[in-house]
Amino acid sequence: MQDLKMTEDSKVTIPAEVQETISKVLVSDDPLDQCDFDAIEYINTIFPTEQSLTNIDDVLSKMKDKIRNLDQDIRRVVRGQSDVETEGRAALDEVRRVIGVLTSNIGEMKEQAKKSEQMVNEITADIKQLDNAKRNLTSSITMLNNLHILVEGVDKLSEACTKRNYGTAAGILQSVNDVLNQLDKHRHIPQIKQLVGQINGITDQLAEQIKADFKSVIEGRPKSKQGAAISQNQLRLLAEACLVVSTMNPDGEKNLVKDQLLEWFIDSELEEYKALFQDNQDLAWLDKIDKRYNWLKKHLIEFEERFGRMFPPKWEVSECIAVEFCKLTANQLSKVMMNRANEMNVRLLLFAFDKTSAFENLLNQRFTGVTLINDEMSKENLLNPFSGLITHCFEPHLKIYVEAQEKNLSQLIDEFVDKYQKQKFTNDRNVSEVFPSAGMLFSQYKNCLVRCVQLSTGRPLVELSFKFKKNLEEYATRVLNNNLPRLKTTSLSASGVSVINAAISATGLLQISLKEGEVVRYTKQELCQICCILLTANYCLETVQQLEKKLQEKVDKQYLDKINLSSEQDLFHRIILNCIDLLIQDIESGCELGFSLMIKTQWSTIGTPIDQSPYVKLIVDNLQQIFPFIRENLQDARKYFTQLCNRFAQVFIPKFIGYLFRCKPLRQEGAEQLLLDTHLLKKVLQELPGWESNVKSAPASYVKEVIRGMTKAEMILKVVLVPHRDVNHYIESYAKLLPDSNMEEFVKILDMKGVRRPESTLIIDSYKSLLIK
Repeated sequence: MQDLKMTEDSKVTIPAEVQETISKVLVSDDPLDQCDFDAIEYINTIFPTEQSLTNIDDVLSKMKDKIRNLDQDIRRVVRGQSDVETEGRAALDEVRRVIGVLTSNIGEMKEQAKKSEQMVNEITADIKQLDNAKRNLTSSITMLNNLHILVEGVDKLSEACTKRNYGTAAGILQSVNDVLNQLDKHRHIPQIKQLVGQINGITDQLAEQIKADFKSVIEGRPKSKQGAAISQNQLRLLAEACLVVSTMNPDGEKNLVKDQLLEWFIDSELEEYKALFQDNQDLAWLDKIDKRYNWLKKHLIEFEERFGRMFPPKWEVSECIAVEFCKLTANQLSKVMMNRANEMNVRLLLFAFDKTSAFENLLNQRFTGVTLINDEMSKENLLNPFSGLITHCFEPHLKIYVEAQEKNLSQLIDEFVDKYQKQKFTNDRNVSEVFPSAGMLFSQYKNCLVRCVQLSTGRPLVELSFKFKKNLEEYATRVLNNNLPRLKTTSLSASGVSVINAAISATGLLQISLKEGEVVRYTKQELCQICCILLTANYCLETVQQLEKKLQEKVDKQYLDKINLSSEQDLFHRIILNCIDLLIQDIESGCELGFSLMIKTQWSTIGTPIDQSPYVKLIVDNLQQIFPFIRENLQDARKYFTQLCNRFAQVFIPKFIGYLFRCKPLRQEGAEQLLLDTHLLKKVLQELPGWESNVKSAPASYVKEVIRGMTKAEMILKVVLVPHRDVNHYIESYAKLLPDSNMEEFVKILDMKGVRRPESTLIIDSYKSLLIK
């Protein structure tokens, strides 16, 4: 049977969104319900063969029934949609009607609310009027009452002033001040302004009267200062007068009457002190400074007994007396020290400072310092407000202390030098350690610093740091650098007192004497001495950094830029480098006999290569003996041992290559022997830092330097082994083995091979032509 075909026009195309919605709403397995329905495929499924066409009538009948049922369903749905539309329109009309009714009701409610509000306003208008009348009446009554109090207070205050009834006057004045605060906005009214004037006049009269009473009572007492000299009535009168004075600072303003009264009273209390400790008195000098402080201690006890209950506690009169005493003492001491400066010495200065500092600490414990809150000195140290009130007068004279410390430190350096000279000839030390003198020196610095911080953190501390700098340079020069062992031909120059020329040129490192086959070297004790100086310089370098940091922490901020010990740190660092160079110098000196034997060997007559040449044994034995010794002596400064290894590799390997170029002429056997020696020496050098040590790993930077340098030496010998008959092949091999080489090395290698001049010239010309290309 042939398949049925349908044209493209017969297909119904449905959008993808519609298809997706249909599939969600109508879930069916019927092929007719699928969006990708294919009629031809469907017919072929029903009638797969020609024989099946016999049932076509039954199939058509079923299809017609299905179509009929679908039509009925469609008609039923359409009718249902028509009914829904009719019902929806009816509901919408009902909603519109209800909204109209609500709108009408809301309008009526607004009208009623306006009428209600108007009615309430009419009802409350009279109440508001009554409230305003009540408020105005209350304010008027209060004003009249205040005026009554003020008028009555003026009369009573005047009467109390006349009768010297200060207790009553204090209460009245406080009430009057309270009333005046309430009438502050009405002081422009003439009547109130007149009352304020009267009150001010009475207050001024009270102030003068109280001052006169104080002077009469205090100055009129017998000079014996016995407690019974002032009667209890007089004390009570003055105590009540103090209460009056306390009320004379309206609005929290500064109470000038109180200040004037206390200034006069404190001055009268210190009259005896001023007379006893005048500049021309023997008691005024520093050696009797503790008598000043004993006088105040005794006087404050007597004051508390006589007047302790007279002054209000808030006045802190005892503290005010102590503060004024401190200021007066500082001025007196400044004058007397200036006048008798030639009699001062560090012992007397420190004695006076210690006594004064102890007295200030006593005042800090006794008083709160509330009277010093506005003082600039107290702001720096609120916990110890009295600190520095007197001791600051010593600061201009602390130069005496600084100079004394400079002298002591200089003497200490002299002692170190003398002690070292005495021990120099008996020293058999084989283990390196930091010189004890370094610890003693910095311990002395610490003591000086702690003491100076107690005295001052200003300019004197800066001056002390300058003395430290000078002393450190002296220690570095006289104790460290001057005690470095020198070989007979060694000469280390110094430019200036504080500058040590630690830079030794590569050519100056070898201080040897090959006369009669001898080499000038350091003894083990001298090597140990060099390591001791290196360790000491390293200790000084680290400790100077800490010293600089501590000085910067303690010094006043305005002097912070004056503290700088970087030049001294550089000085000790140069000494360390100098020690490293001297150690390398000795190592090189030990290798010199081996190198001498190396160039004296007749390499053209060498036969079959052996394990190692004699010169290699000399070099290796020297290195394997001295490196463990140096490593053990620098175990407390491992970074400098690493630095020494790196420096040694940078010096030794170029020198070894230089001696290789001097081994000529070379035959193949000689070149092979040197190549074998070089390989063996390369292995020894890599293991050298950890030789006879539990730590076998060498510094990575050192190993890298050894491999790079000794590999180049091996490549040079391999080039020597390359035949030169084929010039192009030889040059190609040279460029491959020594890519970073130059013309000078090229010529030297030809010289090592023993190439004759004409042939050598031809090869060189070919090499030049290749370089040009």
